[in-house]
Amino acid sequence: MRLTKFLPDVLSDNDALLLRAAFVMAEKAGQIHLKYFRQTGLEQATKLNDSDVVTIADKEAEASVLAYIRENFPSHGIISEESGRDHDDREWRWVVDPLDGTTNFSMGLPAFCVSIALEHNREAVIGVVLSPCTGECFYAVKGVGAWLNGKKISCSDKAELSKAVVVTGMPYDRNDNPDNNLPEICRMALCVRGIREIGSAAIDLCYTAAGFFDAYWELNLNRWDVSAGQLIAKEAGVIIEPIRINRNHSILASNQYLYQAMREVLLGRT
Repeated sequence: MRLTKFLPDVLSDNDALLLRAAFVMAEKAGQIHLKYFRQTGLEQATKLNDSDVVTIADKEAEASVLAYIRENFPSHGIISEESGRDHDDREWRWVVDPLDGTTNFSMGLPAFCVSIALEHNREAVIGVVLSPCTGECFYAVKGVGAWLNGKKISCSDKAELSKAVVVTGMPYDRNDNPDNNLPEICRMALCVRGIREIGSAAIDLCYTAAGFFDAYWELNLNRWDVSAGQLIAKEAGVIIEPIRINRNHSILASNQYLYQAMREVLLGRT
């Protein structure tokens, strides 16, 4: 797949240049994912605990993306999941999750992606999320819109919580922190048509942006998990707000009609 064929013709020259660069990096990372996907003897390790997995594909994909940034945008800062921060206080910075959904990837499940955002003064202006197994490329440019494989997307317009299909995830520290999303899941399960857990925050946000899910929430995410996906969702009409003050990035993402009802359930007010 040549992602550059999806460049919208409504972009400024500068936005087109930056989005094209993100496409190139995402495509290279996706090719690395597929090289290792479902191969025997996959090299992997754990980080914070047994729920936090990293593989050779994460590392190689990240090395490819970071090398491209440093060659083509040497004045830009970087935040990346495996390598951490590199001059992240600069005006422009790239926020990279080289393989979001590593647990799925390591098990041979095709729900994983590469997530790349470019932030200007800490606000995302370009976002690309590529799922190489499905061939789905979600992307957005701040103030211009969000797309899936060349088609403009917008979030669902469902207004009844009882008919909503929502998605969530579990924090990596769920065994150590009692604020682990289990009470919220139990409350929400009684109010909605269905709850799903995909295992990739970036995909969850993009699927909410496209209306495949009606809403999404999760606790204790990192910047690289959400930067690109949040921009894509916002440009598709999704409301995104924090649901915790001191729990890293803990967010609710919902269409405008379900947002208040979702928030009340999550905060235990119903």
